Amino acid sequence: MSVVVPVYDVEAYVDECLESLLAQRDVDLDVVVVDDGSTDGSAARVQRFVDAGHPVRLVRTANHGLGAARNEGARHATADLLAFADSDDVVPPTAYATMAREVRRSGADFVTGSVARWEGDTLSEPPWMRRLHRTRLVIDIDSEPEILGDVFAWNKLFTRDFWHSSGLRWPEGVRYEDQPTTTDAYLRARSFAIIPDVVYHWRIRAEGTSITQQRSTLKDLEDRWATKRMALHSVEAYGSPKVTQVFRDRVMAGDLHRYFTEIPGCDDEWWALLESGVRELWSGRSLTHSGLPPAHRLTGWLVEHGRREDAAAVMEYVATLAGGPVPRVTDDQGPRIDVPVIDRRSVDRAALAVREFER
Repeated sequence: MSVVVPVYDVEAYVDECLESLLAQRDVDLDVVVVDDGSTDGSAARVQRFVDAGHPVRLVRTANHGLGAARNEGARHATADLLAFADSDDVVPPTAYATMAREVRRSGADFVTGSVARWEGDTLSEPPWMRRLHRTRLVIDIDSEPEILGDVFAWNKLFTRDFWHSSGLRWPEGVRYEDQPTTTDAYLRARSFAIIPDVVYHWRIRAEGTSITQQRSTLKDLEDRWATKRMALHSVEAYGSPKVTQVFRDRVMAGDLHRYFTEIPGCDDEWWALLESGVRELWSGRSLTHSGLPPAHRLTGWLVEHGRREDAAAVMEYVATLAGGPVPRVTDDQGPRIDVPVIDRRSVDRAALAVREFER
């Protein structure tokens, strides 16, 4: 099995990552580390593993970004199974053996397992990941389109034949490159396996340096829209109305709430990009249909209609609830959220509605 590990300025973390790979049980690993032009001592730390005779190879490149580094590593991979790991995370000791066993047993093109967020001393499996991985399955995308929401690169194990024969590669020069490629993998696979096991520990850096902690920047939002466009194009080209609708409502909208929280205090350019992206990607399909939480469906509707001040007011109000639910009331049309900072009469009732399972 080949594991590709891109490295860029992770001197503080890379030893722990490689040690977790070398500690894998019941599997032979070929670890391909791609140093993406690091400016710190990351490459030197990897070289120590090479010099010690561990099954670690070091490939050095100029800095081209994560997608390019993964692609370079995949070109050097020689084993029949292929995985990707990020250099600031760790892999539980039985993860790869569990996934390899499932791929070989099922004949699937790849397998995906669950993940745990690693914050400080705490490991927690996100509820949405637990739901997507609730049972062991071998299926195709038409049977379980919501699995498209599991966009991560590093909780999956691919057969190398499938990876190359289906033309998979990571986008280069853009962040959030996981989603377009994993989307293509699901769509192109004859079958894939889903397992409930936690196979990856995803480190949430406390210092805020990881890419996913920079959502208030214009570049971050530009890249998010770009990769959503790529994934949506692939889904639409696949040609299944069911898969397309699930992708738009349950998957593509899934991370928008993290951007909506940035609306208060955002600058004009960032707001304009947020508004234009929402209108483009959900054209003809309002976010009131999405799987976002109620207050964020309302915020999405406000963004669609260019109501910046109201959207900011809603997000500021939600922040005062300290993670608690938005109050509910019942009127002659049924349950709805009660958000006192806006005039509810100026809002589509669908943007305020509470669904049966949310009551």
